[in-house]
Amino acid sequence: QVQLVESGGGWVQTGGSLRLSCVVSGATDSNDCMAWFRQAADKKLEGVAVVNSDGSTSYTDSVKGRFTISKDNAKNTLYLQMTSLKPEETAMMYCAAGPRRLVGYMPVCPGFLESGYNYWGQGTQVTVSS
Repeated sequence: QVQLVESGGGWVQTGGSLRLSCVVSGATDSNDCMAWFRQAADKKLEGVAVVNSDGSTSYTDSVKGRFTISKDNAKNTLYLQMTSLKPEETAMMYCAAGPRRLVGYMPVCPGFLESGYNYWGQGTQVTVSS
């Protein structure tokens, strides 16, 4: 059984920074692809950042240049460094893990497709005050 446990959320003023962590335990061969998602109150789940099995990363446009996703395989930990935070980024942050799936003959990560991730953490709240 794979478990993901997030930490690092909290309260920060506009322009502040936070570093989120997500520790993965269990069948770690199921976490080729990892991502951070967020969900603000009364809004849909949104993909924020992805790290693929080859180490490449992707970000949603609104966080490019401010957020950095990284993974420490030795510690089975995913990170999200967030800087220049904005009030509208107040949300519950979730980490997710999943396998690559074949698209044609190519194994690929699901990117921001939430249904492509098998495992989710319980979330950590980020609150940005104005």
